[in-house]
Amino acid sequence: MAGEGDSEPRKSFKLLGFLDVRSVPCARESVLYGSLGSLVVGLGHFLATSRVRRSCDFAVGGFICTMLGYWFYCRYNLAQQRIRQRMLREGMRNSILFEGSYLDPEKKQTGNERSDS
Repeated sequence: MAGEGDSEPRKSFKLLGFLDVRSVPCARESVLYGSLGSLVVGLGHFLATSRVRRSCDFAVGGFICTMLGYWFYCRYNLAQQRIRQRMLREGMRNSILFEGSYLDPEKKQTGNERSDS
């Protein structure tokens, strides 16, 4: 019974018709934090002023600002992580390539080896 649902492909959730929340990195978290920001800003403004329409306007603005703010923060961190992964991968490849040779940074060089090269 439980295994039957695993074989069919999972449907993607598209926000505004073009943003696929499952496949785009940081999209899901951005929408969730944006909705939370919208609730906080809208409710806070309503409690302070008791103006419903204006509070809804503030809630929409809070959603947009929070969502975009977290989107840029998350994408920046994702780009940094990919750069670190690329550098690590390249370093591992170089360590395997140069292992045991005179270019090996782990190998201690003596004065005689330095003058030979």
